[in-house]
Amino acid sequence: MTGEAIDYRAVFHALPGMVALLTPDLVYADANEDFLSLSGRTHEQLIGRYLFEVFPDNPNDPAATGARNLEVSLRRVLASGERDTMALQRYDVESTTRPGEWEERYWSPVNAPVLDAEGRTVLLVHRVEEITQLIRAHGLPEGNRARVLEAELYTRARELQEVNERLREAHAREREVALALQEAMLPAPRPLGGHRAAVRYRPAVGALNVCGDWYDLVELPGNRVAVAVGDVVGHGLVAAGVMGQLRSALSAASRVATGPAQALEVLGLYARSVEGAESTTAATAFIDSGTRTITYSSAGHPPPALLHVDGTVEFLDRATDPPLGARPEHRTRPEAVTRFAEGDMLALYTDGLVERRREDIDTGLDRLAQVLTAHRSADPDTLADTVLTELLPPGGATDDTALVVIRL
Repeated sequence: MTGEAIDYRAVFHALPGMVALLTPDLVYADANEDFLSLSGRTHEQLIGRYLFEVFPDNPNDPAATGARNLEVSLRRVLASGERDTMALQRYDVESTTRPGEWEERYWSPVNAPVLDAEGRTVLLVHRVEEITQLIRAHGLPEGNRARVLEAELYTRARELQEVNERLREAHAREREVALALQEAMLPAPRPLGGHRAAVRYRPAVGALNVCGDWYDLVELPGNRVAVAVGDVVGHGLVAAGVMGQLRSALSAASRVATGPAQALEVLGLYARSVEGAESTTAATAFIDSGTRTITYSSAGHPPPALLHVDGTVEFLDRATDPPLGARPEHRTRPEAVTRFAEGDMLALYTDGLVERRREDIDTGLDRLAQVLTAHRSADPDTLADTVLTELLPPGGATDDTALVVIRL
């Protein structure tokens, strides 16, 4: 059919196997020919009607859970945007020829989302395979091996579904704890000496929405502000716990240190006593609005980017030292000073923003500079969102990412 338009509606109705389309309200939007035929329902009896009005649970069976299990699966697909394969279900269906009588039926369902261009679920694909004949094993006496296997299969499927439900509930509870932990450790920034700041973090895909990266903004005496980012090795709750300790330590050290180098020295000494803090990287900058200078220091971290009002980008890379705990002996860390003009922007970030496998780090830094220059007139919030949108992979970050953008 090269060059010809494909009639996807005709394709849908000709699909082998039972397939129906549901709206997010679980109302039938369409059903293919096999679905109508094998369910014993007409097009008029399905389309535009609520799923569980057409197929309720058997009221004569107090133990019936088919409708409830199916609704849980469909709601999960709506919430996650991901496919859900259900365990074998017993889901009796009312006879179309003998109203009030219910026929024992067994199904193997799969539910999948149909997403729009913005990733929202607009339809649900509900595909079911009826395996009633297989389960019933017609004509076989009680005690027959096939009947025993039938009971075993159904029992194991029910057990599997219950285990999966418990795992999902445990995962949901763990995610709630993770989100509360992340929110407590990485709060939204307060106004700092007249500077407007935006902060963002994106955990790696599959990392429970928590990460080992952090940011911090601290108001200091003398019309100064300390801005920092850091990156703990690893992902998830363990890395987040280490992150919380190091962030708090650096925040406290910044309030009493003479400068960013001394603050990182204190953090490095503290990190030696924290399991899992080895090889953590961090960068911190002290912004002095009175002298219009930025004093900065880095412990193995990608360089902060200073976006000047004329669109040029200066990477602050003249005070870089190894990561925390990388040297057995204590040494004074370096720091450097650069000047800024009113309206410049400073961006601190973690390596998930610029590093890609099999790619030189300079390539990622060049991409960041290009995005900053192209959007130099944007406010910090807009610029932060744009940087993440243009630099992170469309399918989600493979490494944790934290970002701070502050107008000077």
